[in-house]
Amino acid sequence: MEALLNEWLWREEFWIPPGNHWKDMEMKEGEGHFPLPRHLIYTLPLALIFIAIRYIFERVIAIPLSKVLGVKDRIWIRAASIPKLEAFYKQHSQQPSQSEVVGLGKQCGLSQRKIQTWFRHRRNQDRPSSTKKFCEASWRFFFYLTSFTAGLGSLIDVSVSCSLPLLHQPVSEAHYWYYMLEMSFYLSLLLSISVDVKRKDFKEQVVHHIATIILIGFSYIANYVRVGTLVMLVHDSADIILEVGKMLHYALWAKTCDVLFVLFALVFLVTRLYVFPSRIIHSTLIVSMQFYEPFFGYYFFNALLFVLQLLHIYWAYLILRMVYRFAFMGKIEGDVRSDEESPVDDNEEEEEDGGECSWEQRKDAINSRLASLANNCVLNNLTNQTNRNSRLPKTR
Repeated sequence: MEALLNEWLWREEFWIPPGNHWKDMEMKEGEGHFPLPRHLIYTLPLALIFIAIRYIFERVIAIPLSKVLGVKDRIWIRAASIPKLEAFYKQHSQQPSQSEVVGLGKQCGLSQRKIQTWFRHRRNQDRPSSTKKFCEASWRFFFYLTSFTAGLGSLIDVSVSCSLPLLHQPVSEAHYWYYMLEMSFYLSLLLSISVDVKRKDFKEQVVHHIATIILIGFSYIANYVRVGTLVMLVHDSADIILEVGKMLHYALWAKTCDVLFVLFALVFLVTRLYVFPSRIIHSTLIVSMQFYEPFFGYYFFNALLFVLQLLHIYWAYLILRMVYRFAFMGKIEGDVRSDEESPVDDNEEEEEDGGECSWEQRKDAINSRLASLANNCVLNNLTNQTNRNSRLPKTR
C-alpha cells in the first residue's frame, strides 16, 4: 500500500521542489522529526479521540458553565401527533409548498392554516437549544485558545523565512504535535458537522474544513511548517473572540457581546483581509520564486490559500453587514450565519389539545405573544389608521 502511494500520490515532482528527494527528509537519530506522509495517518484516530474528549467536555464543563452564566432554553409548543404529517416531514420536506399543503389538508382533514401551523411547530422542535449552541461554542473557544497559545510558543526563537520549504531542517517536537492536533481537530469538525448546529454558511464551512485539512496536510508533507503555523495562528486569533462572543450571546450578555463583536470585526478584517494576503500569500506566491522554480506543489498550495481568502471575503461581507446594522440600528440583529427561526404570526389562532402542551409551554407562548403585541401596538395603530384613511375616498 505504501509503495503504491509513493508511486502515484507521493511522487517527488508533485510535492517538493525540483532537485530534491524524499530521502533528504529521512529521519535521522538525534535530529528530531522529519515530516513524512505516513505521519498523517495518526490524525484519524486522534480525530476520534477529539470527538470523545468533546463529548466529555460539553457534559462536565460546558453544561455546568452555561447554567452559571444563565443560559436558558426556549420552550417550544410541541406539534400534535399526526402520523401522515410526521412521515411527510421526515421523508419529503420540512417546508411543504402550497400545493403540498393543500394535498396534506385533504388527506388529514385539516385546514391549510392548521397544516402550516403544525409544520412550523414541528420545525421549532428540531431547533438546537441555546445550551447546545453554547456547548459547541465553548468547545471551539477552548481549543482555539489552547491552540493559539501553543502556536505562539512553537514559534519562539524561529526566524526563518516562511516562504521556503525547509527540506533539510527537522521539525521540532512542538511543531510536530501542533500540526497533528490541528489537523485532527479540523478532521473531527468535519466528521461531526452533520450533528452540529447547521447554519446558513453550512456549505462554506464544509469547503473551509476540507481546504484547511488538505492545506495542513500538504504544508506538513512539503515542510512548509512555518508558513502553516502562521496561517493557523491568523485564523485562531479571530476565532477565539468569535466563540467567546457566541457563548455570551447565548447567555444574553448583550452589552459585552457588542464590545466583543466590534473587537472581533477589527481583528478579523485586519488578519484575514490584510495580514493573510499581504504577508503570507505574498511570501508563498512571490518571494518563494526567488529560491526555486514553480512546481505542482507550489500551485496547489497557493490555490488552497486563495480558496481560504475567498471564504474570508465572503465572511467579511457578512460581518460588514452586521457592522452596518450595529452602527445604524444600535444593536446587532443576531448572527447572520446562525440558523434562522421561523417567524411567528401573532394574528394566527392556534388550537392546541390539552394533553399536548404543558402549562409552562402555554405560559411561555402567552408571554411571548403579549410581549410581541406590546412592542408592535404603535405600529399596528398607525397601520390601521393608514388603512382607514386609504379607504375613505372609496367609501365616500
